[in-house]
Amino acid sequence: MVRIFRHYVPMSALRGMAFDLALLLLLMLVAVTYQVGSLGSAVPAAGTHVMSLAASMALIIGFSGLYQHNQRDSLARICARAVLVLLVALPIAWLIFGLLPPWFANRELVQLTAVAGVAALITRRVYVAHSSTSAATSRTRILIYGAGPAASVVGATLRHADPNAHIVGFVAGSNESEIAVPAQDVLALRGTLRETAEHLGVDEIVVALTERRSGSMPLRQLLDCKLSGIKVHDLNTHFEKTLGQIRIDYLNASWLIFGDGFNQGALRTFVKRVFDIFCALLLTLVSAPIMVITAFAIKLESRGPVFYRQERVGLEGKPFMVTKFRSMRTDAEKDGKPRWATQNDDRVTRIGHIIRRLRIDELPQLFNVLNGEMSLVGPRPERPFFVEQLTQEIPFYAVRHSVKPGVTGWAQVRYHYGSTVEDSQEKLQYDLYYVKNHTLFLDLVVLFETVGVVLTGKGAR
Repeated sequence: MVRIFRHYVPMSALRGMAFDLALLLLLMLVAVTYQVGSLGSAVPAAGTHVMSLAASMALIIGFSGLYQHNQRDSLARICARAVLVLLVALPIAWLIFGLLPPWFANRELVQLTAVAGVAALITRRVYVAHSSTSAATSRTRILIYGAGPAASVVGATLRHADPNAHIVGFVAGSNESEIAVPAQDVLALRGTLRETAEHLGVDEIVVALTERRSGSMPLRQLLDCKLSGIKVHDLNTHFEKTLGQIRIDYLNASWLIFGDGFNQGALRTFVKRVFDIFCALLLTLVSAPIMVITAFAIKLESRGPVFYRQERVGLEGKPFMVTKFRSMRTDAEKDGKPRWATQNDDRVTRIGHIIRRLRIDELPQLFNVLNGEMSLVGPRPERPFFVEQLTQEIPFYAVRHSVKPGVTGWAQVRYHYGSTVEDSQEKLQYDLYYVKNHTLFLDLVVLFETVGVVLTGKGAR
């Protein structure tokens, strides 16, 4: 994993992107050189166009998530991302080479070559993302220090979420009384921990001790491993970089206080606000016809208001009124008791099912963004009734209110729609990651992920 603007990106993704872009650059240089006769003439004539294409594709495809292999991604979701990338990338490729000098012969042929090259690159990436498996020689060899319940969770997480991880074994801590991993996976030390790790060819050690009483953590030996070039991560950092979440079941306040991240700052707040206003205005203009059609459809189907306004908890716990298209019957809570929205909720109207599936019901929240009550990206705003309940039952829940709530968010694109306290706890772990690491880069990643979620209908309720 490599950290880019505070967000973890797999090294395999960077290698794949570098390889694809190198092929694209080579293709375009060959195409241009063929037209002008020599490489010396091609570089002055179209060098900036070729580099602009490469830079544009790096940004678009990188933000799309096509290079981040995830075993939970279905072929439909991968294809949805690819369609989005094609819709954006192909016109850009055509326009970039449409700016070639007027004297350039067969400019249209170069444009077609660029479009074909980009299409082939994205098609290949879909195939690789869906079917590739990492070779054993390129996988990261990981030793887990611990053999209790925490180590078992780490092992299961690595096997499920990181195809590049190869667990060489577990080493039980000195004070661990419960062994929760298979006995055949528990290794005996061959000398010191460093000597054992070097013998096994370990690249990384994850410290996953359920019990951390005095003497259970071999600090000197772990330091020796780190000084010898072996990466050493604690449990919380492992989940942060592997899953993009901060697990609260093994979290302590000192890790949040003394660790990095959680940097709000005036500059970050200003940049985020400018980005929110620009994107909200653009999205409002683009989606205006859809919102008008939706309003008419809601009115035709049932009596009642087009918009639904409800109190939610925002920045620093302050309440505000969120605006959405009404997707439920007007008597959805006739008994006065708040209820979670559930899968196939019988309170949802026929039009409501459609606009919820396509996330059209969320579009009026763009006005909340323009008013400054919400951000385009952030934790989902909840109702005061549920916030009070969840704050009492889930540790660190109030931390999510240190940033503005969002129309979409890291938790929404990484986890399905939740309707229980357990679901809220899972989503909080992604919200904590966002609050800790949020940057404009991560916001762009979330927005691309959101389009993929909308196109596939993932998480609709």
